[in-house]
Parts: sequence; structure tokens; C-alpha cells
Amino acid sequence: MSSDPTHYVAPVRDEDVVVDEVHLAEKKSNLWLDAWRDLRRRPLFWIALALCALIVVMAVVPTLFTSVPPSGGACNLDDSNRGPEPGHPLGFTFLGCDIWSRLVHGTRTSMLVGVTATIISTVIGVIMGALAGFYGGFLDSLLSRVGDVFFTIPYIVAAVVVMSVLADHRNEFVLALAIGGFSWASTARITRAEVLRVKQSDYVTASLSLGLSRFRTMASHVLPNAMAPVIVVATLALGLSIVAEATLSFLGVGLGGIAISWGADISQAQTYIRTAPMALFWPSLALTVAVLSFIILGELLREAVDPKSRAQR
Repeated sequence: MSSDPTHYVAPVRDEDVVVDEVHLAEKKSNLWLDAWRDLRRRPLFWIALALCALIVVMAVVPTLFTSVPPSGGACNLDDSNRGPEPGHPLGFTFLGCDIWSRLVHGTRTSMLVGVTATIISTVIGVIMGALAGFYGGFLDSLLSRVGDVFFTIPYIVAAVVVMSVLADHRNEFVLALAIGGFSWASTARITRAEVLRVKQSDYVTASLSLGLSRFRTMASHVLPNAMAPVIVVATLALGLSIVAEATLSFLGVGLGGIAISWGADISQAQTYIRTAPMALFWPSLALTVAVLSFIILGELLREAVDPKSRAQR
């Protein structure tokens, strides 16, 4: 056996050396970009978005869609329950008012009450849920029990009581407050769960270690990263708030005669369903389309921001 300790080493040329490279994705990626790439490929998203946009424009600028006043001097009892005619494509109500004009102007009431109620319930729910989830302890127990109490109260029943008590002060804000003030518990639960997940992140620990106060850490780091499911819930809640407004108007405890509403038109038309069914059909159809549009948009957003749902499709 040779005892020569010399080992042969093959010569290596510099041009033959290949260093492993990490190829990063060229496309930027985050939660909302991934959700947008998923949504834009779905035709149902564009249909729901177009309908929602149309409803919003109709609520903001109703004169783009009709020049006929929805009430007052434009109503003629001689036209009571008459069918469609030129300039009045959907016919007339029992009081001789143009149905199409009332549908267009009724959109404003439904959207104003729905958006305001959604904002109220979302703000209350986010505050309650964020404080309970981030601080924990006694505050979590207290706020969670308060949320449980409101969760067990049907907000429609509570709104009926509130609007009955405040019968002399009925307006869009009071109606929205009656709806949103009792429908925030589900938003609070979702916010609390998301805050509990986010506050375990390393960047939250780093923020606290750098001396940032707990409140500023929650406001600047935790809440922005916990808002994705809250936005989805708010979109769904908008459709439900529109239904609540129509329900209260139908029951006679909504805005009553001070405003034009789909629910009020449905309530008035139900008496003449046998002789003039179309006066009931059109506001019911408008309510259905509006609510379905926002609910479908919310469901699509929920699926898009959830990586598990995207992976299952």
C-alpha cells in the first residue's frame, strides 16, 4: 500500500463554476393582488360589480334615469293601476304615480340607509373586537359578554322597537342607527378572531420591543392586517341592511310617508295584488336584484381573500 499522502485535485476553471441562483417571482404578490387576479377571471364578479355600480349611480344621480317626479303633482288618480305606456315603461301605482320613477328614487333611500347602517355596525364591531382581542383578560371577557347579549337580540325586532319609540323623529339616520346599532356583534366576533391571529406575528412583537405603545401597535400594525375579513363581512352586511330597511318600511315602522322606499311601495301594493300585481312585482324585483348583487359580491370577495377557497377551485 502506498503511503504517499498526496491527493489528486482536478483543476477547476472559473468559467465552469455555476452558482445556484434563487429565481424570485417577477409578479408582486400579496393578499389583495392575489384576490384581484382571482376575481378578474370570474364573469360572475363582473356582473355583480356592474349591477352594484349601476345601483350606486342610480342612488346618487336618479335624474340620469328618469325626469318624471316620483310623487306629488306628477301622480294622477286617473292613471291608477294603469299599465305601461310611452314615457312610463312600468305603468302606474294605485295613486297614479310612475312606478319606474319611484323605483329609481327609492334606490337612494335604500342605499343611504344600508350604507350608513353598515358603517355604524362595522365601526362598533371593529372597535369592540379589536380591543377584546388585542388586550385580552378582563376587558376581553367583558366586551365578549356584551357582544353575546347583542348577538342574541334579533336586530330587526330591536329596530322595530326603536323606530316605534322614536316615531316622531324618523329619518334615514335614525333608521340606520336602529339597524346598525344592533347588528355589530358578528363583525366584532370576526374582528376579535382575526386580531388574535395577527397579534402573534413577529412584527407585532418587534413593534412592542421597540417601545411603541400597545394602542399604537394595535392601530398601526394589527388592525390594518386584520381588515380583510371585515371588509368582506361589511359587503355582505350592506345587502342585509337594505333588506332590513325594506322590512321595516313594509311593516310600517320605517320612514313612512317622508321618503320613497321599495319596502313602502311593496307594502302599499300588496293590497292590490289581484288587480295590479305588477305594482308589487317591480319593487320586489328591484329589492331582490340589489340585495343579491351585494351578497354575491361579498361571497366572491370572501372566496378570493381565502387561499384555501382559491386552492379548492
